[in-house]
Amino acid sequence: MRVCWLVGKEKCAQRVKLPHLEAVVVGRGPETGITDKKCSRQQVQLKADCNKGYVTVKQIGVNPTSVDLVNIGKGEVVKMKPGQVLHIVNNLYPYTVQFAEESGKAVPETDKMPHEGSCENDDIELVPRKTMKLEVVDTQVSSTNPKLSNTSVTTHEGTSSKKEHLGHWSQGLKSSMQDPKMQVYKDEKIVVIKDKYPKARYHWLILPWDPISSLKSVTRDHLALLEHMHAVGQKMIEQCPARESLEFRLGYHAIPSMSQLHLHVISQDFDSPALKTKKHWNSFTTDYFLNSQDVIEMVRSKGKVMVKDHTSELLKLPLRCHRCKQQLSTIPQLKEHLRKHWPK
Repeated sequence: MRVCWLVGKEKCAQRVKLPHLEAVVVGRGPETGITDKKCSRQQVQLKADCNKGYVTVKQIGVNPTSVDLVNIGKGEVVKMKPGQVLHIVNNLYPYTVQFAEESGKAVPETDKMPHEGSCENDDIELVPRKTMKLEVVDTQVSSTNPKLSNTSVTTHEGTSSKKEHLGHWSQGLKSSMQDPKMQVYKDEKIVVIKDKYPKARYHWLILPWDPISSLKSVTRDHLALLEHMHAVGQKMIEQCPARESLEFRLGYHAIPSMSQLHLHVISQDFDSPALKTKKHWNSFTTDYFLNSQDVIEMVRSKGKVMVKDHTSELLKLPLRCHRCKQQLSTIPQLKEHLRKHWPK
């Protein structure tokens, strides 16, 4: 008989059995070892479907429960699969789920994610709630207030009938956006992935499923899509645990190196080993980086995105701090200087 276990990532000995299709409520108490009074004694309800290999998660408590740092919402229900991380309350007390035979032997899964059930894997990516969808209340107006719902979406394998060669590095985003391990959030219009080489502590890319090569291909017909992408980016920031201490920008590279339109959502600390060159720095801190709202307004007024001549020359500008404008000679000097501007 197959069973499911809720396994604590901080203390592997913390295991809660989740019998097939039986509701189990967990929260503050001896079973979890949680003493935090912000966590209700009945914080979350879990129900495992051992045949289908997932657990439904319902937030009962007032304070937020999340799956891979995406808040569920009181009374809302989401699906959680092996490899995802459940934080019981306020992005604390992480747990994963593991399916096993009654004997204790783990069940092999063909779609099992790396390090499933490991208490040492702290870099799991989010494939959000079963169908978590950011739904724009009114697509005819600016999408500033997306709301969460559980409307299901279909998989988007092969959204374009035209087969493209994905071997070249510039086509890498098209592969990443289809990779469940890279996906942070998806709905019927877009997918969010973590940047493979993030240039800051938080760096996401929002890509449309429709094959749009770059800003050059954008027209007024894409206005609602651009607004939706911006709204999803704002929601990502709102749900980020560091949103109070870090600033964020949403924008596009004027001349992107990667094929497939993508919106950057990036924190302004630029604290990352992947930020290595002047080109990296200037692509995010000069007018080479086009603000998302400016792009939307340009498309609304002009019907297309207009990139100024010689924009590529901006990548060659001297290194300057984006906060105080002090000029630095090298990337290591710049990174050391940036520490002064990090939140205390």
